[in-house]
Amino acid sequence: MATEADVIVVGGGVIGLTTAVTLAERGLRVRVWSRDPAGATTSAVAGALWWPYRIEPAERVGAWSLETLAVYEELAAAPEETGVRLVPGLHGGERFAALGPWAAELKGAAEVAEGLRVVLPLLDMPVHLAWLERRLVAAGGAVERRAVSGFAEAAERSPVVVNCTGLAARELVPDPGMRAVRGQLVLVENPGIEEWFTEADPASEATTYFFPQPGRLVLGGTARAEDERPEPDAAVAREIVARCARVRPEIADARVLGHRVGLRPVREGGGRIEAGALPGGGLLVHNYGHGGAGVTVAWGCARAAAALVG
Repeated sequence: MATEADVIVVGGGVIGLTTAVTLAERGLRVRVWSRDPAGATTSAVAGALWWPYRIEPAERVGAWSLETLAVYEELAAAPEETGVRLVPGLHGGERFAALGPWAAELKGAAEVAEGLRVVLPLLDMPVHLAWLERRLVAAGGAVERRAVSGFAEAAERSPVVVNCTGLAARELVPDPGMRAVRGQLVLVENPGIEEWFTEADPASEATTYFFPQPGRLVLGGTARAEDERPEPDAAVAREIVARCARVRPEIADARVLGHRVGLRPVREGGGRIEAGALPGGGLLVHNYGHGGAGVTVAWGCARAAAALVG
């Protein structure tokens, strides 16, 4: 079989691009097949604060997250290029005792009366995704805009296919354990806020957070299961602004710049990194189901998937 690549990665969000970069920089010929431009993927909508949020399995998430944290700390040396900055903030109501062993590795984190203060990577996702694409091309890889109806199409052109399709894995694998958890954001002019803030109630669909990004303040959010509406809900947007304004009153008068909706690819049992067989005897590697924490685990999961490629 004449092949056009050593590996085809299906899916061009943060998981797919990071995996493709990892493989290409190991000397493999890599192509990414993505239905959407990177800027139109779920990853581009992410608030993108590094934090292991809404992701399983617990026994693996800590290592994936810390491996990724180390990479982002390096990338933060060139924030304009990579989109990664180290920003201080507060996890409202959070305590070390409620977190996994990974939290002991956080540098300079401190419990205060209001919660946990810590400096964390905050990613400007459109910038970061564009940087990942450039890094892939520099390593000899390529990105193609291409929708697929099954992995057999890619198997005809490569002996190895890596599935980084996120929510689309529900149909492509198929994986009935996949479900969408809808997130909605409001973008406003930043009234001078320099630190991020989060406060999440695991029992509620509503969360409260704001992230200062270049040129905007990102307000959130929601975590609504089984809701796949792509359009913003005006009432939800008003509630988001009101919740954030209770923490920082100046947000109430900030001019709204836009609204964003993304569907988190949540999987029963958590992220799947596993090898299987393709039609014709090739190798299929799965790397999907990272819920609301794809950015947080991207490099750890990419390396785990690359290890299965060999």
